[in-house]
Amino acid sequence: MNQGPLTENELNWLDDTLEKYRSEASIQDVAELDGLLTAVLSGPTMVEPSRWLVALWGGEKHIPRWHSEREMSRFMDLAFQHMNDIADRLADYPEQFEPLFGTRTMEGTEFTVVEEWCFGYLRGVGLSDWSSLPDALQPALEAIRLHGSEANFPRVEALSPEAFADSMEAIRPAALALHDYWLTLPPSGNEAPQTPAVADAKPGRNDPCLCGSGKKYKQCCLH
Repeated sequence: MNQGPLTENELNWLDDTLEKYRSEASIQDVAELDGLLTAVLSGPTMVEPSRWLVALWGGEKHIPRWHSEREMSRFMDLAFQHMNDIADRLADYPEQFEPLFGTRTMEGTEFTVVEEWCFGYLRGVGLSDWSSLPDALQPALEAIRLHGSEANFPRVEALSPEAFADSMEAIRPAALALHDYWLTLPPSGNEAPQTPAVADAKPGRNDPCLCGSGKKYKQCCLH
């Protein structure tokens, strides 16, 4: 597996593949995937790949029937490479961390769209227990939830243009603050500390499938 940030062509391929296999329950695009992975890397406990890969597609019944093993392998490789790049930036180069927001063009003008990233982040939050987040950090999570919850859409629509721009600017520092809090918190019990996920080896045909279905790889995502 390669290291470092994905190229524009690789990000576009991931986006096209997510669109190809998406359902109403799944991650919709690469911006939402970026948000999910950021939250998975930022939470209080390690989320196993078998969990977030299933959550990515919206549950076991939505896991794709891949066109080929090559397509599935490339998706896995690029997703893990992107995850490792996010992990490096969050932990070692926070000044280089930027949420991968989407864009939309209206009447010839390109606008930044943050909703998908925030929806993905909150999906990642739901994969571990964030209930012990202190009151001092709740505003950071709320800065992301503002754009990542349909219940808050009326609040967003009521914002002035200046307040709306400020709310988008608040997302990046909020994500960094949340990651830094959980990273510096001493682990409890026998819980392993967060480490970047690395996809160095693919499963063998008779190994358990990475998607978490409980089936052998050859009986599941291999085909």
